[in-house]
Amino acid sequence: MNTRRFQDVWIDQCRAAVRIRHDHGIKNAFDYVVGEKLMMFAEASATRPEFGRELPRFVAEVRRLFSADEIQEHLARIERRGCEAAQAISAAEIDEFEAFETPAMIAARRGRFDALKELLLAEQLGTS
Repeated sequence: MNTRRFQDVWIDQCRAAVRIRHDHGIKNAFDYVVGEKLMMFAEASATRPEFGRELPRFVAEVRRLFSADEIQEHLARIERRGCEAAQAISAAEIDEFEAFETPAMIAARRGRFDALKELLLAEQLGTS
């Protein structure tokens, strides 16, 4: 019987980010663990309490893996990339894209990114 603990998922993802950083550089590691895994974890935490309980620990581990300067630099890069992509999309592509994501979904994703950005850049994480 598998007794894998829930938090083992994000712990394994952080370990993978360390290997990715070593093999492929900080940009790829950051995109993997923050741009992909942490964002999906935050999305799941909106409806699954077990994800929500682990989210602060996941954020704390990401803050341990990357310096404050690295976090700030790469979050800014991800934001720029998102803004550039939004500006580059033609009206036809917007119609096609909206079939997959509603404005509410896009706003919710942006809100999650902003909340994670705030947590990752905070001087100090709270204890409550």
